[in-house]
Amino acid sequence: MNYRHGFHAGNFADVFKHALLVRLLIYLRRKETPFRVIDTHAGEGAYDLSADEAQRTGEWRGGVGCLAELSGASAEVRSLLEPYVDCLGPIDPEGRPALYPGSPTIAQKLMRPQDRAIFCELRPDAFAALRRRFARDDRIKSIHIDGYMGLGAYVPPKERRGLVLIDPPFEREDEFEAAFDAFANAYAKWSSGIYALWHPSKSDHDVRQFCNRLKGSGIRRILRLSLSVGGKEEGLRRCGMAVVNPPFVFEQEAKTILAFLAQRLAQGERAGYQAAWLAGE
Repeated sequence: MNYRHGFHAGNFADVFKHALLVRLLIYLRRKETPFRVIDTHAGEGAYDLSADEAQRTGEWRGGVGCLAELSGASAEVRSLLEPYVDCLGPIDPEGRPALYPGSPTIAQKLMRPQDRAIFCELRPDAFAALRRRFARDDRIKSIHIDGYMGLGAYVPPKERRGLVLIDPPFEREDEFEAAFDAFANAYAKWSSGIYALWHPSKSDHDVRQFCNRLKGSGIRRILRLSLSVGGKEEGLRRCGMAVVNPPFVFEQEAKTILAFLAQRLAQGERAGYQAAWLAGE
């Protein structure tokens, strides 16, 4: 595997994924009882956007660099996105945070003393960085393991409440199948958890097959969200997320956020978003 998220950190797909992740975590915080976060492909945890990788692609400029502290956003959008922006920390005049927080760092920022997390990462160099970053936080375990195996091993959590983020690099030819199988096996053991399955949308065929497998699984309450930035340039232009057991308020919050992001992050024609139930109650 040669995937390095440092080249892509803070791009539109990260903003999409992490803005929605924050809303799910805020929902879990509303009850005093503890929750568990399981991140199957945690990466390094945070990324330096002034590093050579990020500078070479500049993808962050079309993502987090467009937020500009939510200038011009409505009061409703600001209230929904401010917790995500707060996770970014100080932003320089170019719109760049000193460190872009990956999903593990976002989870850490929103966890309370009673909450716990397991971050899985297989690539040795990424795992070394991940372990260093969270070594002093007793709430967090960083595990050097294939994330799909880790998910099977760590559900159900003893807290019985929580969130699983399945966010693989999609370098394997069978990644959609592997992600679905790992999710389905985990859901069979822990059906009450919230699951967020992120994916790129490079192949309509692969995405359609993935959605059909979810629809045909018999699992209920699956909300699919997607964002396109439009344009005709090469590279990733669309991505999506299937959320299983979303909170009651999440659908409307997601629509509000995605309508704003589709406009703010648009890079050409056909920018937009979708939100639809693959399976209802």
